[in-house]
Amino acid sequence: MKNIFSKEFWAERDMELFIGKLLRYGVMLSCGITLLGGAIYIYQHHGMSMEQYKPIPDGQTFPGVEYYLRELSTIFPRVLALDGAAIIQLGVCVLIATPIFRVAFSVVGFLIERDYMYVTITLIVLFIIIANMLLGLH
Repeated sequence: MKNIFSKEFWAERDMELFIGKLLRYGVMLSCGITLLGGAIYIYQHHGMSMEQYKPIPDGQTFPGVEYYLRELSTIFPRVLALDGAAIIQLGVCVLIATPIFRVAFSVVGFLIERDYMYVTITLIVLFIIIANMLLGLH
């Protein structure tokens, strides 16, 4: 165990605290965006009756969300138009992005500490995550 009064101890501790705050604030931001989107969505659909919601018949699969909610390039214009469903989807995207940013900032932390083995491992993990996002099955 390193000495609590050493510079190295506090340098590592600062990075751990920063990454912890990054995760905490990312989740809180995601929750805030999703709650705002949910409130807007409820306001926009407050007059709909239960008959307008069509249940899924037995034996059929869930069709998924509207096409405009499946890609970031189509979500952002709808968020600016205050579409509640798009704002909810943005909150989910922020939640998904939070641990990815954590991995990216870990690379920076390991570079500062000059721990090149962990830099390599973390870059491999980041590459796998990004590759799966970009090349994933549709």
